[in-house]
Amino acid sequence: MSAVSRDELRRHLIEWRIAGDVATPRASNVANITKMLNRQWDYWFGLDFDREWNPGEVLKVLADRVGLDPDPLRTTGADRIDPERTLDALDAMAALVRQAARERWRVFVATGHPTGVLALHLAVAAALRAAGCAVPTPGQGRYVSASHLPAGARVIYLGSVAMLTNGADLLHTHAAEPMQQLLGDGLSADLVIADHGWAGAAAQAGIRTIGLADTNDPALFVGAEEGKVAVAVPLDDNVPPAAYQPLADYVVGDLRPT
Repeated sequence: MSAVSRDELRRHLIEWRIAGDVATPRASNVANITKMLNRQWDYWFGLDFDREWNPGEVLKVLADRVGLDPDPLRTTGADRIDPERTLDALDAMAALVRQAARERWRVFVATGHPTGVLALHLAVAAALRAAGCAVPTPGQGRYVSASHLPAGARVIYLGSVAMLTNGADLLHTHAAEPMQQLLGDGLSADLVIADHGWAGAAAQAGIRTIGLADTNDPALFVGAEEGKVAVAVPLDDNVPPAAYQPLADYVVGDLRPT
């Protein structure tokens, strides 16, 4: 059983605007669909889709999987995440996390959002380690080169969660190259829990992937629609970090070593 009930978590999601009436504006949600379809690096997330998608089709996916307003003519104002869809996705995430613990999967955890959802990743990674899973940390200090990354960007781990640093700061990035380069170096995993390009590149490589995604991150939802992403969790990914602890408690529940 989870330490947090579904009803309690629903109230928490709405109170902290992790779901419900979120801060991400409609204009960003709509504009990023076009950026993704144009394979703009920061919204492509490293995913190659099985067919061509048009903006209306992608908006329908977001309406179905996130709860966005399906009206293609509305491009301004606020938008929302249906809390029930977030809760359903967290249930699916919890089922995979529990399976990983039972079967001692090798689980790689990463984030391109070192504010916000890093707190959720840290708690889940710690619970998986405590349950006996291998949570690998390959490529510590590995430099990652791309024209859209700052010079000197390299991989760093905090609590077994991978992210990028410039040596002084933890970096927010949507780039797929960090995951692509670690995979090229030989990283293997039974499950990846991540966001942004870390999640997209893992899913593209055929690894079972749980991706956390904001309303303006359409690639992971389209990846889920095509079956590449195992679970895409709709949520605002940058509210105060402590607000994600109840989500972690809900996902890991009473997960213990067996």
